[in-house]
Amino acid sequence: MLYNTFFLKLRKPSILLVLACILFYYSFAYNLVRTDYIKLITLYVALFILFYKLVSINKNNFKFLAWTAFIFRAIFILAIPNLSQDFYRFIWDGRMILEGFNPYLYTPESFLTNNELPVHQAEALYAGMGTLNGSHFTNYPPINQLCFVIAGIFGGKSILGAAMALRLLIIAADFGTLYFGKKLLEKLKLPVQNIFWYILNPFIIIELTGNLHFEGVMIFFLVWSLYLLHIGKWKQAAVVFACSISVKLIPLLFLPLLFKYFRKPMVLSSETEKSSEDTGASTALSMTRLITFYSIVGFTTLLLFLPFYSSEFINNYAQTVGLWFQNFEFNASIYYIAREIGYWFRGYNEIAIIGKTLPILVLLFVLYLAFFKKNTSTKQLIQSMLFAFAFYLFLSTTIHPWYVATLLILSVFTTYKFPLVWSFAIILSYLAYIQIDKADKSENLYIIALEYLIVFSVFLYELIKRKSIEN
Repeated sequence: MLYNTFFLKLRKPSILLVLACILFYYSFAYNLVRTDYIKLITLYVALFILFYKLVSINKNNFKFLAWTAFIFRAIFILAIPNLSQDFYRFIWDGRMILEGFNPYLYTPESFLTNNELPVHQAEALYAGMGTLNGSHFTNYPPINQLCFVIAGIFGGKSILGAAMALRLLIIAADFGTLYFGKKLLEKLKLPVQNIFWYILNPFIIIELTGNLHFEGVMIFFLVWSLYLLHIGKWKQAAVVFACSISVKLIPLLFLPLLFKYFRKPMVLSSETEKSSEDTGASTALSMTRLITFYSIVGFTTLLLFLPFYSSEFINNYAQTVGLWFQNFEFNASIYYIAREIGYWFRGYNEIAIIGKTLPILVLLFVLYLAFFKKNTSTKQLIQSMLFAFAFYLFLSTTIHPWYVATLLILSVFTTYKFPLVWSFAIILSYLAYIQIDKADKSENLYIIALEYLIVFSVFLYELIKRKSIEN
């Protein structure tokens, strides 16, 4: 009976699609090196086409797609990430904590240059993460660090064992996102199969499960928080939102957008009408709730950071976060245009100036969305979050592929598809390593331009189409 129910709507083409995906994911996980660009692009394009067909054919068979998502992730269990070195730093930080060190106070380089080996396999981990990563203080928030500690405990003295532990945590988070994402889509009366544009997306499977990026855990807490917020459990939502911030700082960007969401008049189910006095009192109560929500988020976040607090911690952490705006450059769009203009007028790279200006523009745009957009429904709130984060990415100096994961999950709850297109086009950013792996260490700007030409074309098309419909 269970067999018949599960495979009721399963057809032979779906089985063939799944088998083909399994072969391609296996090849991606175990038989690919980053510099094999033709194979990298071929596998990714093939997987994306198969993914699109798989979701389209089986959009009404939720259980089948959910199990398929699990199977695809399970393929990577024994794999060492082949497109990112960050996981070596994750393992380092976890082992540092288990050895009694505060990871925010020391750089790996500071130990190795003094021939000190504070953790097991210190030299191998330092070599794996690279000198750029190893020369900076860690910027991973406390719940992220907790995940690293768990990997240190269950992974033992094995790098592969630690990677497996990290991977299982990310897979668990993805299925938490599937669970709460489905429930939120149902509440918003949106097609539940939309969640598979995220869960089954090769970009998500490769970048999160494969390359061990913890955006997946942050997204799990963010979606859970949005669900709790939608059903009125705003205090619990605040705690979970703080957990999301404590994995990655990204959700801090969304806090101002809640201003009108909380300031909307409260509607009690037992009432059919409200007097003007009741409405005024309700609005005041909503403002109180907004302040309380912010307070809970702030207090919980500070509480989670408290075990790591020291006088040096704040300086080290702020210094490391600031590097992403004023020192690092990768796969940017508008910033690269601003940089070229700087070259024309000044003759040198002005990242120090541009890097300070762009965050201010992002903040102003977020405040515009917060105070001039409606944002009183969950759909409107998520759409504003989508635009806020898209604007942030468009103006950033550094866009690693996995950053797009947050944009993709937000798009699931809207009608916008440009993040889905970006999740496909983002593979082009890896082609920048064609030059980076060589002596000149420069990106191929023609490839970057192609990526953003695709993304901005779809983005502008959707904006124009939406505008014409509204008019």
